[in-house]
Formats: sequence, structure tokens, C-alpha cells
Amino acid sequence: MIIDFKMLGKEDKPVLDKFFHARYYENSHLNFTNFYMWRTPYHIQWKVEDDVLYMINEYDGVLASRQPFCEPEKWPEATKKILAFFEEQGRPVYLMRLEKDYAAYLQGEGQSLAAFDVKDDRDNADYVYLAEKLITLSGRKLHSKKNHLNAFHKLYPQAEYLPITSDLIPACRKELESWYAMRSEELEDDPFIGYERAAIHEVFDNYEAFQLKGGVIRIDGRVVAFTFGEALNTDTAVIHVEKADPNVRGAYPAINQGFVEHVWSNMTYINREEDMGLPGLRKAKESYKPEKMIEKFNATVKGA
Repeated sequence: MIIDFKMLGKEDKPVLDKFFHARYYENSHLNFTNFYMWRTPYHIQWKVEDDVLYMINEYDGVLASRQPFCEPEKWPEATKKILAFFEEQGRPVYLMRLEKDYAAYLQGEGQSLAAFDVKDDRDNADYVYLAEKLITLSGRKLHSKKNHLNAFHKLYPQAEYLPITSDLIPACRKELESWYAMRSEELEDDPFIGYERAAIHEVFDNYEAFQLKGGVIRIDGRVVAFTFGEALNTDTAVIHVEKADPNVRGAYPAINQGFVEHVWSNMTYINREEDMGLPGLRKAKESYKPEKMIEKFNATVKGA
């Protein structure tokens, strides 16, 4: 067998961390937590060979590889192995959500290996904001966000921001269940919602072991919003999850601003992940005026 993959488990975090921390990756997916949260629907597998991390996933009958995680000088040989794996499986070559530098390699030097067709994946591009802007909400473009936050503090002067600790996790779970209950009808046809719900509970099961940072907004003893994330690279934090009671005006701006202010003020950027092509989510993410977008690319082989 070309690459002997194994299913991803929580015990694999140190290995994946080593590779994802070895280089400056900007793609929000490239961390253990993200892969672990989505390992069930995507059947995520991995293998390390010759100091290269290979990862594959399969969803709805489509087999895909991620880019090889290693130093760029190893890309040619690692890409050959990926091509051989697809040939062995008798499946079309598909590499997904690639970082810009590896996509550029496939379009250039990689053409000597195969006729790669590389396309931009706009629906999975990450929204990245200046941490300082999310804290201050200064400027005309963020005026409405500042108004919502001010209204929240006026309506709920007793509200408090607290870091997530083990004693607050039960209250976060309760808010999570409330959030899904309020959206059960509108989300019943979305297969990913059930996976996301289970994944968040799993993260709470392993919260300390996964070394995440999180925060809550609590009003009169009740958690009305929570979020968690981690350092993605040396100057960027990634926000994995953010949930808030939509009936509490300003709860989303409050947890968004509070988390960055209390935990990530030392970072330059905050990556709030993609919009998945959903119009409502795209509008919401664009409304915070991203500083930049992190492009992602998909690649196939022409004629394969």
C-alpha cells in the first residue's frame, strides 16, 4: 500500500501539532481541533512518512487529500506519493482547501508531475480581521457594531465576561442545547448541524487536554454566549465556535469583542473562518470588515 492511513483520534494531537506549528499556515482548517471536530462526517485519516504528514478525508463518496504538510523541498516527492495513492485507489485525484503557496507549486513546478487544474474556492476563504479593530470597533464602518455593543452594556450592566473553566462548561452545554432548540426547524435539513453539535460537546469533554482558550458572557448567573479558539500561527488566533442567544440584544458583539480583548489582544489578526457560501453568514462576516481574506484552492488532474 502506498500510504497506510489511520483514523484520527484525540491521542494524535501531539503529532499533528508538531506539523502544523512547524510552518506558518494561515488556513483555519490546519490545526488538530478543526480536523478532530469534523473527523466523523469526513472520515479523516492521517499518516506520517519520511517526516511528511499526509491527510485524507471522504464525504458523500468523494475522496480528497489535503496538501502534504512538510518543508517545501519535500513537496515534489510527497505529491508523487499522493498521486500514487489515488491511482492505487482507482479514484480521481482531488486535493482540497490548499494554501496559496502549495497551489502555486501545483500550477508551476507541479505540472511536471501531472496536469493539475487548480481553482479558487471562494466559499471556503477565511475572513481575517485586525484584533485591535475587533476590540475597539472604531471607525465609521464599524459604527453599527459599536452601537449594538453599547446597547448591550446599557441593557445588561450586570453582564460579565469570564474565561471558560471546567465549572462553566455545564452552563455552556445548556446554552448550546438552547441554541439548537431555537433553530431546530430551520436547521432540520442541514446534516452538518448535528455533527457540529456533537463535536462541540466532544470538545467540552476534552477541553483542558485540547489546550483551547474560551470565554462566556454571563447575565444573572446564566451563560448567554460562549466561544472558544486557539493560536493558529505566530500572529493569528482562530475562532472555532461562537454561540449566543439571539434574543439577548448585542450578545454576539459582546462575546466577539470580549473574547478578543481578554485573550487575543497580543495577536495581530483574528481568523473567523469561512462562510461556506451561505448568504446570511457571508453578510455577517463581511459586516465586520475583514482586513484580508485567506484564499483556499482545490486541485484536480485534467483528463484523470
